[in-house]
Amino acid sequence: MQNKKVVIIGSGFSSLSASCYLAKAGFDVTILEKNDSIGGRARQLKKDGFVFDIGPTFYWMPDVFESFFNDFNTKTSDFYTLDKLNPAYKIYFDTNESISIENEFEKIKATFESIEPNSSKALQGFMDNAESHYNIAIKDLVYNPGENLMEIVNLKTITKINGFLTTIKKQVARYVKNKNLQKVLEFPVLFLGAKPSNTPSFYNFMNYADFKLGTWHPQGGMYEVVKAIEDLALSLGVKIETNRAVTKIHLENKQVKKVSTETKDFDCDILLSGADYHHTETLLPESFRQYSDAYWNKKTFAPSALLFFVGFNKKIEKVSHHTLFFDTDFETHAETIYDTKTWPEKPLFYASFPSKTDAVAAPEGKEAGIFLVPIAPDLEDTPEIRERYFEKLINRLEKTVDVNVKQHILFKESYCVNNFKDDYNSYKGNAYGLANTLTQTHVLRPKLKSKKVDNLYFCGQLTVPGPGVPPSLISGKIVSDLILKYA
Repeated sequence: MQNKKVVIIGSGFSSLSASCYLAKAGFDVTILEKNDSIGGRARQLKKDGFVFDIGPTFYWMPDVFESFFNDFNTKTSDFYTLDKLNPAYKIYFDTNESISIENEFEKIKATFESIEPNSSKALQGFMDNAESHYNIAIKDLVYNPGENLMEIVNLKTITKINGFLTTIKKQVARYVKNKNLQKVLEFPVLFLGAKPSNTPSFYNFMNYADFKLGTWHPQGGMYEVVKAIEDLALSLGVKIETNRAVTKIHLENKQVKKVSTETKDFDCDILLSGADYHHTETLLPESFRQYSDAYWNKKTFAPSALLFFVGFNKKIEKVSHHTLFFDTDFETHAETIYDTKTWPEKPLFYASFPSKTDAVAAPEGKEAGIFLVPIAPDLEDTPEIRERYFEKLINRLEKTVDVNVKQHILFKESYCVNNFKDDYNSYKGNAYGLANTLTQTHVLRPKLKSKKVDNLYFCGQLTVPGPGVPPSLISGKIVSDLILKYA
């Protein structure tokens, strides 16, 4: 593959991952990033001594990260230090109760038992099923490219059929009756971008990732993982150019010959896009686009998000590194995302206080807070709406946790639908890609390889395996294998 030129659009986790595998295979790899820093959605905000991860904040499935680095005869500890969080996270409910999920499964079982008698035994059964699904997912599903159904025709007899015939919500209800415990078990599939009532129970492998593999934090934040893969890529000879927005893809005889940016053209033998799939295809002549606007419009997208990055001048009590506010009705909020596509009146939200465990996140004696409200893509996004929701979140934080924080706010920065569109060319301003519903799983997702342009490939959250950081790393690997197969 020596001297074959690969141009990669975008520098998110899937692009960085692919760049390493392709460079290792002997390709001449160049990444073109439209923004002034790499990482895609996993960029970083620094202000007044505070450091915030703009994108992902949960480090789950550590085995996938380890496997990635092992492929290059390295390990995660060569690049960054991981701390296992305890508690992993804390959830506040509308019953004026809260549950802390600790860092050992036996402790989690004890927590369940203290709330609902005999639920620890039920949880063990649920987790045995989840572990089985996790092993099937990792070994037999997610590392397949989704070219055809034969890749998964057995899949342990389609996980005995049941895993795709019932939903997470229905399965959870069979194991525990307490509504708060049900919410705890339904929570992890939110990372897949779909409602528990619309997600096959096969995806309960996320519960195994949660309770058994644990919640971790890289010292310095998730951006340390971006920098680690960047270091690896550069050591393999990958070239990275920022402030290089691709404006046109040039074709000749059904093949990409070069891409244009505002100031320079880049020749290529293979083009790989880790950028927004829909946007990438708009850079092609219409006859060479695989998926129409009507196709994308019918798809179930994972939510967008309203985010706030807040600096506090004091430590905040009664909250954990990861804190979830489920103190309002989940189904009502979910309806605003997937059905009515409106702003939620009483939103659930997630808050991260990384300075609880990471001194880098905030100056001494101060607290960094990240607040996230999942919302429908393409909502109206104005400064007035953002301000109104910030007031809602801070008021709820103060009331639910019984803390006083308003007068201790040093600054806040916000990020929402318009930013996702501007920074990432994100379709409808979605934050996480396509939801992993039954009809959007594996072979039913947009293809890694273009059916109309011979040397054009895609990776990332809109294709296989799906949304999230570990799936993005995997996407980079499997698209690289596909390129090697057809190059």
